[in-house]
Amino acid sequence: MKRDSQWLPPVVAAASLAAIVVGGFCWAQEQTKAVLLLNPQSPELNQRAPDLFQVRLQTSKGNIVIEVHRDWAPHGADRFYNLVRAGYYDGDRFFRVIRGRWAQFGINGDPKIAAAWRTQNIPDDPRRESNVRGTVAFAFAVPNGRATQVFINLQDNSKTHDPEPFVPFGKVIAGMDVADALNAEYGEESGSGIRAGKQEPLFQNGNAYLQSHFPRLDYIEHAVVLESTGANK
Repeated sequence: MKRDSQWLPPVVAAASLAAIVVGGFCWAQEQTKAVLLLNPQSPELNQRAPDLFQVRLQTSKGNIVIEVHRDWAPHGADRFYNLVRAGYYDGDRFFRVIRGRWAQFGINGDPKIAAAWRTQNIPDDPRRESNVRGTVAFAFAVPNGRATQVFINLQDNSKTHDPEPFVPFGKVIAGMDVADALNAEYGEESGSGIRAGKQEPLFQNGNAYLQSHFPRLDYIEHAVVLESTGANK
């Protein structure tokens, strides 16, 4: 009896079907995420953050856990909370890492999404905490110019960053060794600062550009809100 070339044993066939279903589900999730992120004004992306919550950055080097304090910087905490929940930082590169100084990320790898958020600025928060080692703050170029780019202070940067002021909204409570180990070989070449005006290729071509020109950059595989304590007011 000639067996059809498409025949598969039941177990293999079931596994193949499951893989197709899972793959389709993941693709649908990614599409839903992309549609949401292309609409920054959506109520889903403008929720009030919990008073205290944690975010885990699962990176190519290991996990970094950030504890966010809304009372430190309400606008910054809300923005970070909503971007993490929506998956904005998933796949994003640490494009500006200066060893022993800071590690910056926050330009989405999809140019359409990056463009949608580029001018979605939040009001300035008054600085309440100092830019000591391990604190996390938004980068900015002009007053009321914070949008999506975030950096981790790898050293005590209070002398230079407090007067600006860069406003910490959280701190690393686990994985500081991972932050210290992020690939810094490209320094300013792979993204520079907002004020240096050298980020245009990242906005225009996204991760494709970074992968082509700076292939060993570390990146965020997945960012997730872990827990929250304290009721919203």
